[in-house]
Amino acid sequence: MTKAAQSENLLEISGLQMHFPITRGVFKRKVGAVRAVDGIDLTVAKGETVGLVGESGCGKSTTGRLMTRILEPTAGKVVFEGRDVSHVGNKGLRPLRRDVQMIFQDPYSSLNPRHTVGSIIAAPLQIQKIPTPKGVKAAVQDLLKLVGLNPEHYNRYPHEFSGGQRQRIGIARALALRPKLIVADEPVSALDVSIQAQVVNLLDDLQKEFDLTYVFIAHDLSVVRHISDRVAVMYLGKIVEIADRDQLYSNPRHPYTVALMSAVPTPDPARRNSAQRNRVLLTGDVPSPINPPSGCRFRTRCWKAQDICATEDPALTARLGDPESHQTACHFPVAEDEVVAGRRPASSNA
Repeated sequence: MTKAAQSENLLEISGLQMHFPITRGVFKRKVGAVRAVDGIDLTVAKGETVGLVGESGCGKSTTGRLMTRILEPTAGKVVFEGRDVSHVGNKGLRPLRRDVQMIFQDPYSSLNPRHTVGSIIAAPLQIQKIPTPKGVKAAVQDLLKLVGLNPEHYNRYPHEFSGGQRQRIGIARALALRPKLIVADEPVSALDVSIQAQVVNLLDDLQKEFDLTYVFIAHDLSVVRHISDRVAVMYLGKIVEIADRDQLYSNPRHPYTVALMSAVPTPDPARRNSAQRNRVLLTGDVPSPINPPSGCRFRTRCWKAQDICATEDPALTARLGDPESHQTACHFPVAEDEVVAGRRPASSNA
């Protein structure tokens, strides 16, 4: 049984949309919109880690900012612990900030270069007026020690730290208020591979120690597989498949997920030739989120597309006898024998 089945939902989002307006002229007349997120339903159970994957521009980071209410959604609901926080004002967001925090992708730009590490980590404690019995400095030094940094570096500036150390500072800042939910927006993508494992293991240890809940946004499928309990795959503003980690990686149903899985590099030379033969190569470019295709958004690049795919948007639901936890938005999901056989799509290039 998954954590999702054992626990109540901490976060529920339904029909979530974020359309950024396109304006022209002196009077800023709206002429269109970038449909970055265009109707997402997702639940996150207390204590679990949900991975959110997809290629660049699919709307992952925007979704994360909507979950934390850094952005206000165009439509849909964000419900945290039973409370609708979709459109609450600044006064209503203050208590939410204590429970929901974000770790940003770039450790270089997410820290103010004019502030010391101590003042950066202390800011949430001071803004939220959190009592610190031993003083703010001691509390910050405890947080630095918790994430594997030297507490004596309290007065140093961000430029005096390496990329991995800066990301640890960002993690310490997110932990300062002891939140219940942390949205990690590609927290290791800007780091060296050797440092990535250290940061991922740190996040794993912190989750066990503080009973944290994570939404882990990434494009590296190997990292997501290591840390996640469930994985949701996004394409052009929509979730096209969601399942328990092992189920998704062993038996992907959506053609886009199959293509993503086939693109993961194989380090073993003995298996590399076989992996290359089974590689699914997609043709064409990702459509513009300003004017996405009708029906299924992946149909313009899908080797299984038929007429119905252009007229009817497939619902995200369990298919081909899969468990209810494994949902796919596809009229013609990939059967298990197709994946095992490693059949190349007719539209792929040699």
